[in-house]
Amino acid sequence: GCNPLAETGRSKLQNQRAVLNQQILRAVRMRAGAENLLRATTNNKVREQVLLELSFVNSDLQILKEELEGLNISVEVYQNTAETFSIPLVPLGLKETKEVDFTLPLKDFILEHYSEDGSEYEDEIADLMDLRQACRTPSRDEAGIEMLTSYFIQLGYVENRFFPPTRHMGVLFTWYDSFTGVPVCQQNLLLEKASILFNIGALYTQIGTRCNRQTQAGLENAVDAFQRAAGVLSYLKENFTHTPSYDMSPAMLNVLVKMLLAQAQECVFEQIGLPGIRNEFFTLVKMTQEVAKVGEVYMLVNTAMNQEPVKENIPYSWSKLAQIKSDHYKALAHYFIAAILCDHELQAGDDEDQQEKALSQLYDHMPEGLMALSVLKDKVQRKQLGKAHLRQAVVCHEEALRVCGLCKKLRNIDVLQEVLTAAHKRSLLKYSQQETEDDFLSLIQAPNIIAKTEHKIEIIAPQFSKVKVKDFFHRLGPLAVFSAKQRWTAPRLLRIHPEAGELGFSLKGGSPVQIYCLDPVCSAASMGLKEGDYIVSVGGVDCKWLGVNEVLEKLKSMGEQPIEMKVISCQDTAASMHNKSATYSVGMQKTYSLICLAMEEDKIDQTKKTPLKLPFLSWGTKNRQKAASTLCLPSAVAGSSHIKKKLSPLTLLNSESSLY
Repeated sequence: GCNPLAETGRSKLQNQRAVLNQQILRAVRMRAGAENLLRATTNNKVREQVLLELSFVNSDLQILKEELEGLNISVEVYQNTAETFSIPLVPLGLKETKEVDFTLPLKDFILEHYSEDGSEYEDEIADLMDLRQACRTPSRDEAGIEMLTSYFIQLGYVENRFFPPTRHMGVLFTWYDSFTGVPVCQQNLLLEKASILFNIGALYTQIGTRCNRQTQAGLENAVDAFQRAAGVLSYLKENFTHTPSYDMSPAMLNVLVKMLLAQAQECVFEQIGLPGIRNEFFTLVKMTQEVAKVGEVYMLVNTAMNQEPVKENIPYSWSKLAQIKSDHYKALAHYFIAAILCDHELQAGDDEDQQEKALSQLYDHMPEGLMALSVLKDKVQRKQLGKAHLRQAVVCHEEALRVCGLCKKLRNIDVLQEVLTAAHKRSLLKYSQQETEDDFLSLIQAPNIIAKTEHKIEIIAPQFSKVKVKDFFHRLGPLAVFSAKQRWTAPRLLRIHPEAGELGFSLKGGSPVQIYCLDPVCSAASMGLKEGDYIVSVGGVDCKWLGVNEVLEKLKSMGEQPIEMKVISCQDTAASMHNKSATYSVGMQKTYSLICLAMEEDKIDQTKKTPLKLPFLSWGTKNRQKAASTLCLPSAVAGSSHIKKKLSPLTLLNSESSLY
């Protein structure tokens, strides 16, 4: 990862975000304590004091929320350093987290579950913790993406090896909401995986905004980055349901995906116009429809941002920026059409049919009394319709400037003001050139323009398989057999004496090999060897990863000497599923609720028994209960049945199996 102490603009923003998260946490805890006291007391004087304190806390939270929104709209820091005259693109900030110590829980689990000395795996545990720490400050390039992806894949291995479905591991993960700053604490590894996925998507957006939009290669890279960011967030939405953090809720992710695809469409338009827009009929027709498409997608983004429940948490300046871009690009579409009508007259050598077809395809309907061919041939009609489009362009530009002026955060972005003002002046100049004394007779309303693009923007799904990752805990054995879901006896040391070169059993399977066709009267059986046992070592040499032929070679190499062999047996395990902790809160968007308020920030009482709670991945609408308190904990599930289930030792474990 990057140096966390480096004084770069982006690191300063992330440090400010971390500080704000801590301040919001303290304010939320004060709010929860005041609300508890308000419910408990009957003294009117105390109630008045508590209500006054609550009003101060609410005011403080609102100020902190506005400061966090200011960080989310600090788009200039993430743009390319080269001088540009383009409207800024919006990146996502990385989610912040607290340090996690895996050492004791993993060492204890290795000793208890795998019957191995946990201290022998200290290097592997340190590698895992170092990788997690590095993921808190990833570099803003492909290396940073690869590092986050490697950790996400590594978490799949860790989940299958160390996180059984029957109990908690005592590892508490804390992640802060990117928009509200409210922390979420869980002992569920899926929160860690979901948050890493969000940061992969956020890092892609930062890479996209950093690309140089003055070059074709830079714009191509920006389009690709936003498409990949949308793909990662879409994958997160589809595979991690009912996440307890509002920035990862399905509704919020759906809006973010739309915003990223809109920014990709915007870069496509810039890419088409980068060489320059020729003042030629068919070129202007194409540009009109392309820019109208950009305006249309931003209009849909603005509509989505103003819907519940997203409206409460999405930064206000983001929705206003989407509205500004919608008006701005809509105005450009009307300007291009006006240029077609005012600057190009039908000449004798022009293809009349093609121009008529192209013009008619720009509108969903022509103004009353006008036909496409007559407009092309009649100079007066062309001028009237062109001026109508110019008037509409001026109106849209003025609306974009008005909205920008009303938003304090956007008003301070100089390049945005410059782009909007320049486009507005250009439309006014064009209109003044067409103005005549009989202008009051021009009563035509500019028709709506049909948006169309030849460059369809699609989501690029994440391809995790391209990142090659080695399991840190490879030495424990093949994951298909040695996993947290399987239960094994402790390794038994057997001293076998071959009889006339015969062992009395055969071997089968892959790695590790399994005892097969055991002779019940052979010396190995009398020593305690059982049908179906797995061989984990021969002569003190680990053979969990060896195949049948390799193990046979080792056995034959012993000759007539006694063979020391360690074997393990599969145990039948109860598949009762203990419910995982949940931190889902119904009213977080209005009250900044925090479920983990009762927990100590840096200490976990390992001896305290926690009541059973619903997992956040299975937290359904039926179980959500509204309460007067801001703390809405799900109730425990009573009477859960314990089902006996035999686990097949050869079952291939899927790292994502618990997501569906």
